[in-house]
Amino acid sequence: MTEQINLTVDGRDITVPKGTLVIRAAESVGITVPRFCDHPLLDPIGACRQCIVEIEGQRKPMTSCTTQATDGMVVRTHLTSEVARVAQEGQLEFLLINHPLDCPMCDKGGECPLQDQTLAHGPPDSRFIETKRRYVKPVPISAQVALDRERCVLCARCTRFSQQISGDPFIELFERGALEQVAIYEDEPYHSYFSGNVVQICPVGALTAASYRFKSRPFDLRTHDGICNQCSAGCNLRVDVRRGAIQRQLARDNMAVNEMWNCDKGRFGYEFVGSDRRLADPRIRSDFGLERRTWRGATAWVAERLNAAIDAGGPSSVGVLTGGRLTDEDAYALGRFARDVVGTDNIDFRMRPRDGEERDVLAAVAGTQGPTYDDVEAADTVVIAGLDPKEEVPILFLRLRKAWRKHGQRIVVVGPSLGSLDEIAWRWIQTSPGAETDVLRQLAGDTDAALEGEMAEVAQAVRGAGSSVVLAGERLALSQGALPAAAALAVALDADAPPFAWVPRRNNARGAVDAGLVPGLLPGGRRIDAPGPVADAWNGVPTEAGRDTAGILEAAADGEITALYLVGVDPARDFEDPKLARRALAAVDTLIVQDTLENASIEHADVLLPAAVSQERVGSFTTWEGRRQPFPQAIPPHGQSLPDWDILNQVAGAMGHDLGWQTAVDVRREAAPLMAPAGGLAERLAAVPVARGARPAPGEDGELTVVLGDWLLGKGDMLTGAKELLATARPAAAVINTADAERLGLSDGQDVAVVGPAGQLEVALEVTDHVTAGTCVLPSNSTEITPAEIADSAWPLRVQLQPAGQPEEVVA
Repeated sequence: MTEQINLTVDGRDITVPKGTLVIRAAESVGITVPRFCDHPLLDPIGACRQCIVEIEGQRKPMTSCTTQATDGMVVRTHLTSEVARVAQEGQLEFLLINHPLDCPMCDKGGECPLQDQTLAHGPPDSRFIETKRRYVKPVPISAQVALDRERCVLCARCTRFSQQISGDPFIELFERGALEQVAIYEDEPYHSYFSGNVVQICPVGALTAASYRFKSRPFDLRTHDGICNQCSAGCNLRVDVRRGAIQRQLARDNMAVNEMWNCDKGRFGYEFVGSDRRLADPRIRSDFGLERRTWRGATAWVAERLNAAIDAGGPSSVGVLTGGRLTDEDAYALGRFARDVVGTDNIDFRMRPRDGEERDVLAAVAGTQGPTYDDVEAADTVVIAGLDPKEEVPILFLRLRKAWRKHGQRIVVVGPSLGSLDEIAWRWIQTSPGAETDVLRQLAGDTDAALEGEMAEVAQAVRGAGSSVVLAGERLALSQGALPAAAALAVALDADAPPFAWVPRRNNARGAVDAGLVPGLLPGGRRIDAPGPVADAWNGVPTEAGRDTAGILEAAADGEITALYLVGVDPARDFEDPKLARRALAAVDTLIVQDTLENASIEHADVLLPAAVSQERVGSFTTWEGRRQPFPQAIPPHGQSLPDWDILNQVAGAMGHDLGWQTAVDVRREAAPLMAPAGGLAERLAAVPVARGARPAPGEDGELTVVLGDWLLGKGDMLTGAKELLATARPAAAVINTADAERLGLSDGQDVAVVGPAGQLEVALEVTDHVTAGTCVLPSNSTEITPAEIADSAWPLRVQLQPAGQPEEVVA
């Protein structure tokens, strides 16, 4: 138990844990000490000198943000001490000597701590009559962040965030004394996935966001709570709206999830909401193209075509594909619509390669809450496989980095690529692509062979740690037996509460799992042959498991599936075999597209149903932890768009089925008990069979095996219109091992052609020791021609690299 101490602040007796800063002790009883440099998640520095207090027995005033409270301490703040009040007033006068009085044009005006504190604690008049310091402004330290140096009060919040939180130490304080200023290195521009946070924590208008600069005023904005819809992290947002349009999104405090931070994708990636590419009204294809229709007409048409397909070929002639953007309510509504109304189990949300082993693990985690952010941060050891946290779930990366920095957390990476964990990983157990299974089984002790060397050291650290967590990314499903092996490792570490988390990249993939948007699974991970309460709540449940995504598209291409319903998904670009997807979309008799934006799959659509985005409706998202987070509506829907559940409800009504829903709350009320887990995580994970991994056959001489990486900023539809944000994207590159580059006669930064069985794409080459030999890491969605386009239908994809500009030699 933490030792407690007693002190007095402004005559009030306080008890706080030993080690508490004086400024926090004062806050605990509602006394706010003025400050600029202090931030609860940054190390104290005492740079601004604004939080001065008088402490009995000290020769001079002290900064409360760097002084720890001691037992018996007597503190007087500016409220009761003339010494502290005069010191704070004088410090404010010093800060204002060179600070420009441009509040009417400054983006921080109206929400500026310097304005507020000058009014509350500053001098009434200025004695400074000389010329103020001037700088060229603004300085674009990145495409997204602008710096006005004359406004800076040298609080060092931005530099400390970059060094301590994100690990991107590109912003620094240069010069000394009156010449000191924030700047960047000339040869190192500010590249960070978290740059928007330095804008938000800047206490003045020195750092501003290019996408918000001169755009609005705080008093013009209406603020709404929101949940980020860009990845599975579940960051809490503040959505600021003016005249029905989003002006900006900021991080909203939730210490259990994103603390006080978010990534740039979630902060600035909202421009698609108002894009010209938004679908605005229902449309039906005729001889004259896609023509506008009323909702009644469009839903009646969809119902007629679905009923016709069912009458002709039975429910199995209908397929339903979706993605990860649906809310929990939408995902449940879609699952019930497919199985109860249409009567088909041909439904899947997974566009990437998948197998039956993955379904067993997803059934186990559905509806449960495993390790949380706090559990990951507190763990002594974390095993990561099939996941690059910084690129896929950035806030999880910040938690890992915080744990590494604060208490030396041991991070063990298993797989062919170290990714963005190179700075903080304790050990990297290298494997060839697809060979992670054996390593994970060895860490769990599921092997007869004695472990030696580094492997023995790592196994001892993982098994002997006070607490360990296993984080498995969705890419792990590409390796036979690897995902069940990761789950088995967690069971071996703690059979009663396995510290296992499946960490998907897409926003509400976890909600899709909980809702049962996987063939053979119902809400809560229930098997279709044991529906339990689902059978009581619904009118009917299919008796046989349906096809997965690949099976649905193959059946559509062959004419077995005649009606295909796409909800929030673009298989023509996102599916692992785009050629098959395009054949299926062209061949199917009826293609229904329900989405928010125009995409490549619309070319063959027979009907378009416009859906509302999350900011335009109420709902909830589920984080990778299994934490459900509701959010309110922030702006009106675009055009005639409706929530997905409402569209499905209307189509069901037109098909003669009354689902009984009037609002999203009705859907949630019905879904909640069914999406709850059918059993405990421990017993369900323990029942997952673990197969021995099959080591992939080596490629031909000169061939490299591709590992697809999901880079944070790519060419996804939900980054439409975010020009400044996309300008900061990591350039597309083929990442290979140093030894492979030397063997192939290639050099770092060189443009290369990546030649696959069905074509080639050209990117820059990145040479590193952070991928295994024989491996080529390619971004899945950062190039006009995706890696899937140069593959045949077989995975893994093997490619050859050659200097760009040479004649194409397709790999046989």
